[in-house]
Amino acid sequence: MRFLLTDEQREFRRSLDALLTAADTPAVLRAWAAGDHGPGQALWGRLADAGVFALAVPEAYGGVGPLPVEAAVACVELGRHAVPGPVAETLAAGVLLAGAGGPVAEEWLPGIASGAAVVSLTLEGYGPYAPDADAADAVFTVTGDELRLAPGPGEPSASADPARRLFRPEPGGAPVAKGPAIRAAARAAGDTAAFATAALALGCGEELLRATVAYVKQRTQFGVPVGSFQAVKHRLADTLLGLEFARPLLYGAAVELASEVSRPGAGAGSAEGSSVAGAAVAAAKVAAGEAGYAAARTALQLHGAIGYTEELDLAWWLRRARPLRDVWGTPSACRARVLAG
Repeated sequence: MRFLLTDEQREFRRSLDALLTAADTPAVLRAWAAGDHGPGQALWGRLADAGVFALAVPEAYGGVGPLPVEAAVACVELGRHAVPGPVAETLAAGVLLAGAGGPVAEEWLPGIASGAAVVSLTLEGYGPYAPDADAADAVFTVTGDELRLAPGPGEPSASADPARRLFRPEPGGAPVAKGPAIRAAARAAGDTAAFATAALALGCGEELLRATVAYVKQRTQFGVPVGSFQAVKHRLADTLLGLEFARPLLYGAAVELASEVSRPGAGAGSAEGSSVAGAAVAAAKVAAGEAGYAAARTALQLHGAIGYTEELDLAWWLRRARPLRDVWGTPSACRARVLAG
């Protein structure tokens, strides 16, 4: 099956590409990794003005969502430009808080939709770390059927991506919502985080491949471009195939997530909805994550020694590919979920 974007969705993609191309994201990434969040927060505001974070927030709270296909379009572009910050986590928080409802949703969702609030979170079963918690206005944690607002970001932990810092949130914090609805909302939020991360990984892989193709056209050995060598062509073709096979799985998962919202008797996070959409998301996550990581390995090999230098902008994409593959569902966990679904 072919998944074709509408004219409006393609225009949305082009507008985000133009916005991010003008933003000089490598400079934003370097500042973010050094602890200067100012340029990243300014970029976050421009993305919010473009409607990116409203895509996961219901209209009742100032958003336009949930719109999974448009969210996929946006996250692929954000991944292609390596936008820093807890993008997947903020989108997932929109789904989590909408499912929780009540005062916590009324307090935080309008800010998420407008870009005024940057949010990170941890969910049971996905690991204890909240990415970029030091730059977040709120860090939510879910344990069982309790949703809590962490009292602080906690201590940082080592991260393979210096522009994606990991924190173990401080324990405690009074529950802001509890009950069976929280478990269902957390399942839906986990699917959203995995889905958004898959899109980010696909975009990251696309940029790694684009940069590598451009480089092998310029680098020469024996008086000819290395890109003319058959072995190099085959490696690049394999990388392209991996990315192109992941793309329909990503948009297939988007369609399934959209169907889950409108499925009669199967609201977001329900047992029926989560089994179908969750398996689709897991398939997209493993395919996009592995394809993005394969693109990073290809880029590193074909760039040669220059690929190891931090001065090369490509290093930020190289360091991002593996964490995106493993966060919000490792390849083995995603494969197990596909088989179970």
